[in-house]
Amino acid sequence: MATTDHARTRGTAGTSRLRAWMLEGLSDMGRTPQGPHALPEPVHQGQRWWRVMCLTGVDYFSTLGYQPGIAALAAGLLSPVATIVLVIVTLAGALPVYRRVAEESPRGEGSIAMLERLLSFWKGKLFVLTLLGFAATDFLITITLSAADASTHLIENPHLNSTLHNQQMLITLILVALLGAVFLKGFLEAIGVAVVLVGIYLALNTVVVIVGFWHVLTAGHVVTDWTNGLTAAHGNVFAMIGVSLLVFPKLALGLSGFETGVAVMPHVQGDPEDTEENPKGRIRGTKKLLTTAAVIMSVFLIATSFITTLLIPEQEFQPGGKANGRALAYLAHEYLGGAFGTVYDVSTIAILWFAGASAMAGLLNLMPRYLPRYGMAPHWARAVRPMVIVFTLVAFLVTWIFNADVDAQGGAYATGVLVLMSSAAIAVTIAARRAQQRGWTIGFAVVSAVLLYVTVANVIERPDGVKIGACFIAGIILVSLLSRLARAFELRVTSVSLDDMADRFVRDIASRRIRFIANEPDNRDKAEYREKIEQIRADNDLPAQEDFVFVEVTVLDPSEFEAGLTVRGEVLHGRYRVLTLESSSIPNALAALLLYVRDRTGCTPHIYFEWTEGNPFTNFLRFFLFGQGEVAPVTREVLREAEPDRSRRPRVHVG
Repeated sequence: MATTDHARTRGTAGTSRLRAWMLEGLSDMGRTPQGPHALPEPVHQGQRWWRVMCLTGVDYFSTLGYQPGIAALAAGLLSPVATIVLVIVTLAGALPVYRRVAEESPRGEGSIAMLERLLSFWKGKLFVLTLLGFAATDFLITITLSAADASTHLIENPHLNSTLHNQQMLITLILVALLGAVFLKGFLEAIGVAVVLVGIYLALNTVVVIVGFWHVLTAGHVVTDWTNGLTAAHGNVFAMIGVSLLVFPKLALGLSGFETGVAVMPHVQGDPEDTEENPKGRIRGTKKLLTTAAVIMSVFLIATSFITTLLIPEQEFQPGGKANGRALAYLAHEYLGGAFGTVYDVSTIAILWFAGASAMAGLLNLMPRYLPRYGMAPHWARAVRPMVIVFTLVAFLVTWIFNADVDAQGGAYATGVLVLMSSAAIAVTIAARRAQQRGWTIGFAVVSAVLLYVTVANVIERPDGVKIGACFIAGIILVSLLSRLARAFELRVTSVSLDDMADRFVRDIASRRIRFIANEPDNRDKAEYREKIEQIRADNDLPAQEDFVFVEVTVLDPSEFEAGLTVRGEVLHGRYRVLTLESSSIPNALAALLLYVRDRTGCTPHIYFEWTEGNPFTNFLRFFLFGQGEVAPVTREVLREAEPDRSRRPRVHVG
């Protein structure tokens, strides 16, 4: 028996250690704790902006692994011209938009928070959940697509092709699992890895670009053949630009990286005098991050599209060709030899694998900011490690569904990126209009129109992206509503404060028996309160000398889940004491007040209700959606869950 008890004790201790480890670092992602279950947040020093840029850069810069090939397939000889159009949209459109997003939303919520402020109640929550669905599409497909492309580079390496042939699914799943393991270890380690990978990758690409330009310059006929081919196919410059605009939506993957840039913004080191309300240093650092990344990427995009178009035979870009999805790797092997090509492959594989790190960081920063606050996720969803496991498992599922195929995931990825960028452009347009900045309003409106055009064109051509996004949206909404339903009876008032008058009422009534009457305010005239007291006395057979304090709750936004509670006291008609409360839920506010009064006075309070007329199920739905309805039994249930000890539980009377 002693051995059994000892084993049980060790098992319990092991479970407790595992739980503590899983919930450790609740603020590791730099989020603000919310609610009674959030752990206190230590001071977050942040990282230098260029280090955080490397984290977002593993997503943004890694697109060099496949973007030149995509551009060549979409635009053919026009690839450099179409890429210049992409760069113009990047520097003149996306960059100003996200610099403004960084100003308006410095805690990493991105454009979603800006748009959330435009809508209230449930329509606002559903709108945010829809955008979160597209964000999940963007970030999760980034993880799976990048891992799949990394496995493609690994398999297509001449030295490994025969050994790893037909193993793409297994390799992709292993890469996704390794990415999750890095985040289980710790987030700061991920930034350190990103700095090394980005530095090596950009250096190797610089070598490939320089060597590529050297071969273009030394083989003069290459440029002549290209220009002659362009002229023969398209005639004049205006026709070339027109065709480039038409194929531009297919190049949209080159715009990825901006949303993750603002999502990981809380990790950017600010000035010593920064505050959460006014983090000027963090905003300035994030703007440097976004601008530097955009300029570096723009230079590489133009240079790589030029050399790959001129130096690689067109048939090699086609599916099954040696340059399909790996144009720069093809040049590295072709012009710098097998040894350098293999080093380049290793670097590309590493950065493509780790491209999911910025997406994972974005997910870990974004989702816990909304879902737990809406009551649409368990408490542990605020912790990093459990969410890493959830996202990794979902990435496994997505990889399996798409059979680790890069091309099959491209539509969903582009859709997620473009919807978020369009919403960001619309959000900053509205922000500029509210600030009465006419020039910025017009400029952002033009950018919004361009991005909406690209989004619609992409959806028309690749509707599978919207279908996948819709699946994510439906999944998030379903899980969120089920979570909200499961937590319906949870005490979710984060704090209770009484003004001087309310505090005086509580201290006075505590000298006798604490009796509250829950009243739904109507005319608030003398007759209403007199008749209510008479009814409560008659229903509960109470003597005339019993003293009461009325409690009235006004529902503000019933879609909110957690909030503080402020109680104000007033005397009406010279004799009736009334406590007024504002909350998202009447039963929760009443339960929180009763528990607070019990703890404050050491006495057990009593509260009196009258039964709610109508169908109980309908009344429960009214409570679930609008914060009012089946008030008496729900208040009692909230108290029962919050206080398991029946002897200490406030008393609920219904007549």
